[in-house]
Amino acid sequence: MSKKKRKDENPVEHFILSELYKAFNQHPNRSFNHKQLARHLREPYFDFIDRLPASPEQNREELGEELRNEIIRLLGDLAFKGELIEVERGKFKLKPKHSYLEGIIDITASGAAFLLSENDEDDVFIAPRNVRQALHGDRVKVFLYAKHRNQRIEGEVVEVLERARTEFVGTVQLVGKYAFVVPDSPKMLIDIFIPGHLLSNAEQGQKVMAEIVDWPKNAKNPMGRISRVLGWPGENDAEMHSILAEYGFPLEFPAHVEKESEAIAEEITPQEIRKRRDFRSVPTFTIDPIDAKDFDDALSIRPAGDGRWEIGIHIADVTHYIREHTRLDKEAYERATSVYLVDRTIPMLPEKLSNGVCSLRPGEDKLCFSVVVVMDEHAKVHDTWFGKTVIFSDKRFHYDEAQAVIETGQGPFSEEIGLMHRLAQRLRTERFRKGAIAFEKVEVKFQLDEQGRPIGVYLKESKDANKLIEEFMLLANRSVAEFVGKRHRVTGQGMKKGKHQEEVEHLTVEAKPFVYRVHEGPVNERLQSFAAFAGRWGYQIKTGNDREIAHSLNDLMKSVRGKKEQNVLEQLAIRSMSKAVYTTDNVGHYGLAFDYYTHFTSPIRRYPDVLVHRLLERYLASGQDVDVEALEEQCKHCTAMEIKASDAERTSIKYKQVEFLQDKLGQTFDGIISGVTEWGLYVELSENKCEGLVRLRELEDDFYEFDDTNLRVIGSRTGRVYSLGDAVRVTVLKADLQRRQIDFRMERNPEHHTPLMEAEARRSSRERPGRNGFRAPKKAKKRR
Repeated sequence: MSKKKRKDENPVEHFILSELYKAFNQHPNRSFNHKQLARHLREPYFDFIDRLPASPEQNREELGEELRNEIIRLLGDLAFKGELIEVERGKFKLKPKHSYLEGIIDITASGAAFLLSENDEDDVFIAPRNVRQALHGDRVKVFLYAKHRNQRIEGEVVEVLERARTEFVGTVQLVGKYAFVVPDSPKMLIDIFIPGHLLSNAEQGQKVMAEIVDWPKNAKNPMGRISRVLGWPGENDAEMHSILAEYGFPLEFPAHVEKESEAIAEEITPQEIRKRRDFRSVPTFTIDPIDAKDFDDALSIRPAGDGRWEIGIHIADVTHYIREHTRLDKEAYERATSVYLVDRTIPMLPEKLSNGVCSLRPGEDKLCFSVVVVMDEHAKVHDTWFGKTVIFSDKRFHYDEAQAVIETGQGPFSEEIGLMHRLAQRLRTERFRKGAIAFEKVEVKFQLDEQGRPIGVYLKESKDANKLIEEFMLLANRSVAEFVGKRHRVTGQGMKKGKHQEEVEHLTVEAKPFVYRVHEGPVNERLQSFAAFAGRWGYQIKTGNDREIAHSLNDLMKSVRGKKEQNVLEQLAIRSMSKAVYTTDNVGHYGLAFDYYTHFTSPIRRYPDVLVHRLLERYLASGQDVDVEALEEQCKHCTAMEIKASDAERTSIKYKQVEFLQDKLGQTFDGIISGVTEWGLYVELSENKCEGLVRLRELEDDFYEFDDTNLRVIGSRTGRVYSLGDAVRVTVLKADLQRRQIDFRMERNPEHHTPLMEAEARRSSRERPGRNGFRAPKKAKKRR
């Protein structure tokens, strides 16, 4: 997309046009609507207007309206000229210059694949024969076939640009003097050929890691070697190691990284203390889970005069110990996050740092990077300070201990905790008044025996002690993001003086490069679908402006608490939202109702926080800006690794759910239908939140048709209906540890004997509206 400045173009139009060109060129595969672009340009535009000579006085609301109108006009102009294409009403994208696309390939269980779109547009379908030697998650180049009217976009892989991974977990199948490794992942459909000399003494049926070393052009199977024998199927360590390896997380730190961490001195020198603000005499404590070993954060409190309080939010000074570009730093970046499986934590940093040197353990002097706020009794912040500190934690609380202090008013630091609890409540109330959303996802925990087998399931609650910590961490994160986000830089040649003083030459006002944690608003189509579904339960969701949506979602969350439909509705509400990501492009955090937000408070377990610490220290010292493109790549990597870690955690939970039900075959449980697809009904058990599948082919009383509009299946003869959210009774039929799958059998439920619904159900099935965000995929586009 090129740009030429016309002689008659006014400076304001030129500025907006330049920013639009920049946005579309930086994201050539992404589509934008005028609201997204206006939000992106808002602050730079205001600064630009303020710097114009003889700029008339206008309030921000008027300027914002003018900006939106001008963006709408220019988008129409650019689309008319053919530089942009309108992919759907009001959403524009850079017109591609050729018939090739690059992206990530998503391979389905059928062997077909999709080139994933970076936004909500249709993905490119790739038939199994056209996948070639691409593997799930690879970055590939795809040739696009000409699209015919009313047909989906199809393509063919012409080049694998980058392998997502070369190591896979699987089971050894010996065949004479060689073997095949059958991968565990349902997305990896090709077995790996292993020559005899590369077997590494692996035995028939063992779980192993196999590394692909070659894939000759005309060979059906890639060739590999056994890089690690994990153990026997069913062994707890072997299974947990398999999950880690499946998602690409290393099982241990390289020797050179451990050596580097061991060389780090634990002693804090007097010279270092003199460089810092000293909080060691201020009452300070930590509140963490009972089994936590890495203490990222501590709180301090003392009177600040005039009825105000000084709250210190002290965060482990990880970047003091981990220097940029060291082997330790590179390893932390590659991992990007700690991983939390059911029975273990795989830390981002070696144990000496995560549990020792950096951890804010009680009774020890510790180095911190702190956010210190002065607030009144109404939790209004009057002053904020950022800087390096030294602290001494007087007491380590676990959440239940702190909760007891809040509830009884008795115990160590009862006055301090009581006061901070009241301040946290006011911070929370103000957040929700401004439109924050209270998503409180049910967290499943397992009681494990000595061999790691699950012997019980319980649900983790978030209490006042958890919310106390949450609110002050949110305050610190928001304060850091606001401090950096409101510091702008001006680039370009600035004002041109002389005969045409009003002319502006390439003046750009930009925020300083920074790592933001952003969360865009709900996807309208998904929200409409969710509102319709919630309406069938008697709940009303307003779909007007952002604040109305937030308030009605909060009302829903309160109304469903403790009811059978709570988990299903909460999960669907979350799916109607965009996902939070790390990026240098600040669009605010919708779920928290913050215009500026980042992650600063957990540098022991999250690498984005490490980046934020370094950037804040740089900007406090008036240091130079960093390369924004390189920083954006780091953000993308951290987001991708966060998703992988979350997937690994869910997979470990699923494995333990299957293991938990293995000795309960034939037992019957109450549950609720948590998912409806063309192949079956997913049912979540009310008692323990284990989820399994009732296959449609197992419903022998009728032939059931899938109604994807209304998320239900309908008996073609009886009109019996099973809908998302229905209460049902199921019997445990199968618990397959290898596939991590649970199968249920549906028990007869008189409520579903509804022949009178047949006509209405069929009529509704015929009158399906357009695609919505909660439908299961079509057969040709099955997803995980």
